[in-house]
Amino acid sequence: MKCIFCGSEDNKVLDSRNFDDTIRRRRECNNCGRRFTTYEIIEKIPFLVIKKDGSRQNYDSSKLKDGIAKACAKRPVSEEDIKKIIDDIELTVQNRNLQEVKASTIGEMVLKALKDLDEVAYIRYASVFKDFQNVEDFKNLFETI
Repeated sequence: MKCIFCGSEDNKVLDSRNFDDTIRRRRECNNCGRRFTTYEIIEKIPFLVIKKDGSRQNYDSSKLKDGIAKACAKRPVSEEDIKKIIDDIELTVQNRNLQEVKASTIGEMVLKALKDLDEVAYIRYASVFKDFQNVEDFKNLFETI
């Protein structure tokens, strides 16, 4: 790591702190004696999502978060709960070394997590994910809970 003041690569780490997927390091340059802060972000391996129509898109966690947040609106589900669902899904995909994942596979993972977390959010998400067309679809879902 180069010192931002003198450009020297000779520095030492004084303090490290973890924040989610970021590591904050306080450093001191051994050449000029000045201190500076660096941030390290854990890089995740990108993957593609295969949509219903066969098209492929880069995975975007914000889209997944928006969908889950809509299902959890006005429910006792925290932002941390939603983040945990997303992190668990991303970790599962990363651990399987997959470069492509079907959107339906991600949707099923979300459903499983929501079913354990909040049944109302589960039903809301399922109604969109499974493209419910009528009340009969809801009745069938209730029978499986």
